[in-house]
Amino acid sequence: MTPNATKHFNDWPNDTGFEVIHEEREPVELSVSGHIPSYVSGTLYRTGPGCHQVKTIKDTTFAVDHWFDGFSQNHRFQIIQTGSSTRVVYNSRRSVDPLIENIRLTGNMDGFSFGQKRDPCTSFFKKVMSVFIPDPPRPQEQNNIGVTLSINPPGLSDPQAAESKKGGGHASGIHTLLVKSDVAIMRHIDPETLEPRGIVSQKALHPELSGNMSAAHAKSDPVTGDIFNYNLALGRNPIYRAFRVSAATGQTEILATITDAPGAYLHSSLITENYFILCIWSGRYAWGGLKILWEKNMLDAISPFDPNQKALWYVIDRRQGKGVVAKYECDPFFCFHTINAWEELSPTDPLHTDIVADLSIYKNLDVLKRFYYNNIKSSCPASLNYVGDKCRSCDVFLRRWRLPSVDTSDPVVFRDAVTVHTAIHDHSCDLPVINPRFLTKPSRYIYGACDRDLSTFFDGLVKYDMETQTATYFSMHGHSPGEAIFVPNPNGTAEDDGVLLSVVLDGFTEKSYLLVLDAKTMKEVGRANMDCAVGFGFHGVYQSQTVDGPSTDI
Repeated sequence: MTPNATKHFNDWPNDTGFEVIHEEREPVELSVSGHIPSYVSGTLYRTGPGCHQVKTIKDTTFAVDHWFDGFSQNHRFQIIQTGSSTRVVYNSRRSVDPLIENIRLTGNMDGFSFGQKRDPCTSFFKKVMSVFIPDPPRPQEQNNIGVTLSINPPGLSDPQAAESKKGGGHASGIHTLLVKSDVAIMRHIDPETLEPRGIVSQKALHPELSGNMSAAHAKSDPVTGDIFNYNLALGRNPIYRAFRVSAATGQTEILATITDAPGAYLHSSLITENYFILCIWSGRYAWGGLKILWEKNMLDAISPFDPNQKALWYVIDRRQGKGVVAKYECDPFFCFHTINAWEELSPTDPLHTDIVADLSIYKNLDVLKRFYYNNIKSSCPASLNYVGDKCRSCDVFLRRWRLPSVDTSDPVVFRDAVTVHTAIHDHSCDLPVINPRFLTKPSRYIYGACDRDLSTFFDGLVKYDMETQTATYFSMHGHSPGEAIFVPNPNGTAEDDGVLLSVVLDGFTEKSYLLVLDAKTMKEVGRANMDCAVGFGFHGVYQSQTVDGPSTDI
């Protein structure tokens, strides 16, 4: 298909980024132009959907409905500094070939998903029976896991990597690479070849982590490398268990057990220097989560947005074993991605401590259905229902809250979380990142992918200044960016001293490139051009070769 064969909204083609079947299993060298700073030497991994359609042996085409269910593919960009020049080497590999082959043979995708629509011909009786007698789980090799990545996570070393380390290990220092999703199982992949390996469960960390749900985004202490997350056991009385995995010992500790909160789809959480924060926003599962068995997917099991149902904040001590130390509530919202949180003296009572928290939020749940493939591919007529004013209910906003006097709160009573600032939509973003050096510290700049009605998907990268409430953009017509990763200048002190790495699709050439932006000016300084397209994925992780320190889960 040529770029001009189909009409695309606003002449901004993006279909190619949702239909990638190409792999580069053997590393290839990319063509570098411009200047990539010498401190950007390391490995960038990306994960997320590649293709979403399969030709079956029955001469039919099976299509995944929702972007979050696309077939996972992993990517590796090695950025190598050699004297005064920079080389970039790339390889990629799908991680769900057994699932794709099973669909090719059967024409179906059995098992649970995020948003795959159920066959309308499925009988009421069969739906009822599926609740009481659930289908057998998918074979492990068919689990579609590909939302976030963790490098060398404590407590979950890859057994095959342990053998490799005896022989010297990987030159990159990366011995374990985990791919994660919003469930409590993860997949090991080879850090170099990206070959999928075995599945590991959170139960391997602690026997009490027996729930099926978790956050794809764990949080890590930027100093110690300790990892924080939650495990959710659904049921009539849902149970959240907040936990920490020690980077020093690999041991896992349950920090708090929460039984008075509804089970919800929570993609991320927050940490400060002394606290782990779980916010239960809108996205609550119906029937205590039992509806997932009925619908066979998470999206249709989420209750409709209720404007009267408060969002609940649980602040958990992570230093002294005190459990939940404070609770807050605020008007309802939905969120995929938290950004940063920190502690500071209360401006109204300097004897006490407040928590300040930044999140990318939505005013309801409509965005979840926007991400069906037909609604985001530029050539699909349905996408026109989500452009311009028709998309206002799906707008994202950057919002800052203050949780007052956390050190004096009654852990039983819900107090008010106070909204400090909400950026306008055109200044806001999702897939947000900050300079990782400022995690758990006061931060000013937020970077992310923006949607300013120029395309049916993300149409640029934005830098938002929380202090001046102004925005700076990178945008090129027909070029669709992915998540930006901030690589700080090791010799810099300013918060915006560094570069952003983003994989961008040129919709006209149907090829991608690794973009390098100056994080201060949002101007391009270099790029690595590719001869193929990289699918619009979700998240990445960067491991520096020049700066020591723990890998960061954000």
